[in-house]
Amino acid sequence: MSDEHKFNFSEDENSQMTNEMNKENAVEEKKDAVKKDAQGLFASVKTFLKELLDFREDTDRDATITAIKADIPFKGATAWILVCSIFVASVGLNANSTAVVIGAMLISPLMGPILGVGLSIAINDIDTLRKSLINLATMIVLSLLTAFLFFWLFPLSEDTSELMGRVKPDIRDVLIAFFGGLALIIARTKKGTIASVIFGVAIATALMPPLCTAGYGLAKGNWTYFGGAMYLFTINTIFIALATFLVLKILRFPMLKYANSAKRKRISRIAMLVAIVVMIPAIWTFLTVLQESKYQIDFKSFVDNEIKSNPNLWSQREDLDIKAKKLSLYFNGDVSDEMVSALQNDKNKYENLKEFELVINANKTRSADRLMESLDRAYADLDRKDNVIDGLQKQIEELEANISSLNKVIEAKDTNKNSVSFSSLSRDAKIKFSDLEYFGYAKMLESKDFINIDTVTVANVRWKVALNDSIVLIRERDLQKWLKNELKVDTVFIKRN
Repeated sequence: MSDEHKFNFSEDENSQMTNEMNKENAVEEKKDAVKKDAQGLFASVKTFLKELLDFREDTDRDATITAIKADIPFKGATAWILVCSIFVASVGLNANSTAVVIGAMLISPLMGPILGVGLSIAINDIDTLRKSLINLATMIVLSLLTAFLFFWLFPLSEDTSELMGRVKPDIRDVLIAFFGGLALIIARTKKGTIASVIFGVAIATALMPPLCTAGYGLAKGNWTYFGGAMYLFTINTIFIALATFLVLKILRFPMLKYANSAKRKRISRIAMLVAIVVMIPAIWTFLTVLQESKYQIDFKSFVDNEIKSNPNLWSQREDLDIKAKKLSLYFNGDVSDEMVSALQNDKNKYENLKEFELVINANKTRSADRLMESLDRAYADLDRKDNVIDGLQKQIEELEANISSLNKVIEAKDTNKNSVSFSSLSRDAKIKFSDLEYFGYAKMLESKDFINIDTVTVANVRWKVALNDSIVLIRERDLQKWLKNELKVDTVFIKRN
C-alpha cells in the first residue's frame, strides 16, 4: 500500500480533546458567572431585608425612656381613668358586648407600669423598677376592687362568653402577649408614636378583661374563675415586660451605671426565669385544649357519619365524657348485638376515640314496630276522646240554655213589675265594667228610727286585685250612677265584697 491510502487519526483525536477542554472551560466560566450572580442576588436581598426590617436608625432612645417613665406614675386623673375603664369593661363583660370591652381597653392606663418594668430591667434602673412595681400593684388592687364592687352590687350578673373566655389561658395567650408587647415597644421607640399600633396592642393583649373577670370571681366566690383570670393577666404582664426588655436590649439602650452591676444581671435572669415558669403550664393548657378539640371533632364525625346517617338507628342524644373516657349513646327502641358490634368497630375507625368506652343505652323492650303500633293506638284514643269531648260540649251548651230559661222564669215571678232581669243586668255590668270579678244586688229593708221602714237597693261587688283604691272608688261611683239609671231607683249602696 502506498501512503496515500493511510488515515491520520492523531489529528482528529487532538482536535476532539481540544473541543472538550473548551467546553469544560466554558462550563466553568458559566458556573462562576452563576455564582457571582447568586452572590449578587443574595447581597441584594440581604440589603433589601436589612433596609426593610432594621429599625435601629429610626429609634429615639432619650424620648422613649422619657415617655415610658412619664406613663408610670399612677395618681389623680390616671386613677379615675382606670376606675372608669374598669366599670366600662365590667359592663361590657356583663352584657356580653365585645364592642364595649374594646372601648374600655382603649382608655385603660395599665400599660405604663408594665413597660416601666421592662425598661428598668433593660437599662439597670432599680429606682424605676421599684416605682413601676408599686404603681402596677396599686393599679391591680384598685381594678380588682372596682370590678368586685360592680359585680357584687349589680343585680344582673351571670356567666357570659366574654367572661368565660378569660378564665382558661393557654399558649396562644402567651404568643398574643409577647408579640403584642413587641409591637407596642417597637412603636414606642420609633420617632413619633404610632397611636394606632398602641391601640391595637391594647386590644390584642387585653389587660382589662382578665382583671374584671377576676373581680367577678371574687364577687361570686368562684376561686377557679379568679385564679384563671389572674393567671391570664399575669401572662400578659410578664410577656409584655419581657418583650420590652428584649427590644431595648437589641436596640442597645444605654444602661445606668451602678457600683453593683451584678444586681442588674440577677434581675434580668429572674425575669427570664419567671417567663419560662409561666410558659410551661400555659403550654400544658394549650396541649390539653388541643387534644380536647380533637376528641370533639372525631366525636362529631362519628355521630354524623355512623349514627345519624343510619336509617336503622333512632338516636335520642349523645354524650362525650372526656374525663371518664366514656362515649354514651341513647336510642329509642331496641339495638341488636350485631349493631352494637358494628358501632364499636365504627368508633375504632376514629383515632382519637379508640380509648373511649362505648356505652349503648336502648329500650330493649320496645322495637320501632312496637313503637309505631303504640303510636297508632295513641292516635285512635285521641280520636275517641275528641268525640267524647264534642258530645260533652253539646251537653254543656244545652244545660246553659236550660239554666238561662229557668232564670228568666224565676225572674218573671217577681211581684215587682219594674224589676230588671238579673242575667241581663249582670252581663251588661261586666261589659261596661270589665274589672268586675263578682256582682250581685238585692232589695233590703232598713229602719233608721225603728218605726218607719224603707226599701233600699244594695249591690255587692268585687274588683280585680291589681286595681288601686283610687281607681276602685272611681269605678264604684260610676257603677252607682249606672245602677240608679238601670234600676230606676234613687239610692244604690255599693258594698265591696
